[in-house]
Formats: sequence, C-alpha cells, structure tokens
Amino acid sequence: MLNYCYITDPGKVRDHNEDSVTILTNSNNEYLLAVADGMGGHKDGEVASSIAISHIGRRFNSISSVGSKEDAINWLKEVVSEANVEIYKYTSKYPESEGMGTTIVMAILTKEFLLFGNIGDSSGYVIKNNILHKITSDHTLVNLLVKSGELTPEEAKEHPRKNVLMKALGANTNIEMDIFDVETDVDGILLCSDGLTNMLDDEQIAKVLSEELTGEEKLQKLIYKCNNRGGNDNISIAYLVREGVSK
Repeated sequence: MLNYCYITDPGKVRDHNEDSVTILTNSNNEYLLAVADGMGGHKDGEVASSIAISHIGRRFNSISSVGSKEDAINWLKEVVSEANVEIYKYTSKYPESEGMGTTIVMAILTKEFLLFGNIGDSSGYVIKNNILHKITSDHTLVNLLVKSGELTPEEAKEHPRKNVLMKALGANTNIEMDIFDVETDVDGILLCSDGLTNMLDDEQIAKVLSEELTGEEKLQKLIYKCNNRGGNDNISIAYLVREGVSK
C-alpha cells in the first residue's frame, strides 16, 4: 500500500503561483507524479505549467495501463512532446504570451518498474533509509559548467545565473525528455520545483520526511521552512511513500 500527497504554495515573494502539480493512479495500481514550474511572468508561466500538467493528466487518465517499461518510456516522451506542442499552439493564438515555458519532472511507478523523466531544473528523488538520492539532472547553465569542470558544486549554488535554463517545455519546437530507469526497492519518491531545493538542502528535506508526521504534515512543514527562510519562489512538492515506512 502506498500513501501519497502533494502541495503547492506561492511562497512569500511572488504575487502568484506559476507551479502546477499532480499525482494520479489507475485501476492497475500504477502511479504518475508530476511537477511543473512555469516561467514567463504575468501569469503566462502559470498557463504553461497548467497546460503541461493538464495534458499529461488527461492522457494518463485515458489509458488503463502504461504497459511495459519500453511502452512507458515511449509514453513519457510522447506526452511531453505533445504538451510542448500544446504550449506552442497557445502562444501562436496569444502572441503576448510568447516566451512562456515550463519545467517538468515526472515519475511513473508500477509493480515492475520505476521511471523518472525531466526537462529543466525541477528535481526527482528516491528516498531510501531516510536519505534522499537525486535521480534527475538539472538542465541549467551552471550544471553544464559543473559537469565541464568550470565550476564547483559550491560555486554553482551562489552563481548569479544559476536559474538560467538550457532546456524547457515551450522553448523549442522539438524537445526530448531525459529518462531515468530506477530500481523499485525504494521507500518513497519526492518530486519538487526549485522553490524547495533553493531554500533547503537534501539533508534538511530528508530530516523532515523522516519525522513521525503524516505525509501532509511533512509537506506543510517543508513549505513553512522555505517561507521562513524568505520563500523567494513558488514551492511545489509531490510525495509518495510506502505505508509503514517513516521516510
């Protein structure tokens, strides 16, 4: 048995929330988690993230099963590509929204496999023995510089251009999602926008998740901690945990 919950909060600085988040399950006991962090300002980012999450949710609800692992990988790539087209259609119809876009991070859990997919800098983690293990890799300029050895991870955290994305839905006509195939023997899954990870490090997040609280209380506490530190961005979290595991 799995328990899940999700939350989104505007934070303390932004005047509206550009994030969207969902968790869905079907009759086959397959789970889809998704978080999207919109960008573009003046509510356009909110539109982009909503288009992505709504489209992905509709497509998941329209099928009884994601099928085999290979089928699920193809499905992930397909629905994200379709969502990208939907965002382009919107900007064609409403030229004033041109430049809007969104990150997307997703996870699909079935009895046989666990897949993550991402575009942008929203993060996907697995939880094992009270430790968060990041699965996804951020599509940011600073992460590219870290990988090439031009920046250290510590320098990247304080870099003035750390929020510059190299990849996002709505930025190009063709987009491909990175897919990660993960072992299913995990205690939980956490997806989040960077409003969480920019305020709290992995150890601080894991500490809250290990407390004897309900899932909803854990997420509320994480939001409180982010906002207590300034809450300079929208914060969205999707959380799934195995019943009886206090992770």
